[in-house]
Amino acid sequence: MGEGNGRSPHIFVNHHRTKNLTVSKTCCYTVRMNVDKQIAYWQNSGREDWDVALELVASKRTRHGLFFAHLAIEKTFKALVCWETKTFPPKTHNLLVLADKTNLALSDEQKQFIARFDRYQLEGRYPDMLAPVPDIETAVQELDAAKDFLKWLAKKF
Repeated sequence: MGEGNGRSPHIFVNHHRTKNLTVSKTCCYTVRMNVDKQIAYWQNSGREDWDVALELVASKRTRHGLFFAHLAIEKTFKALVCWETKTFPPKTHNLLVLADKTNLALSDEQKQFIARFDRYQLEGRYPDMLAPVPDIETAVQELDAAKDFLKWLAKKF
């Protein structure tokens, strides 16, 4: 445990919130979280992933492009979870789980979209879950739907 790493030994579980800083004390560490930095990290990283998704699909690497599009949505959800709860987002890639951690009122269509879109994170991480590679038309349609969803999600901050 070096100094300056934001952690110090601790035994109890406790959460203390101020406007932009959350201190979580768990069994072994106290972790100080700057909420604004966490939100900025997830938003910026999600935008980078979106740009990569567009480049990959444009070069007809559809499976990887949709994987990065999923990452963009996942990270935007994680930014929203931080923004709303002032705590770290859960360590999950499941978009429905992340959506449940927010105060969003998703339509049935949006729920269906994110449930369907979750397949792209599985394909990118677990080779035994590989489905056929999406053709370029499907990938472009999925990117269009993801773009609309991301625009809607960004308005919730």
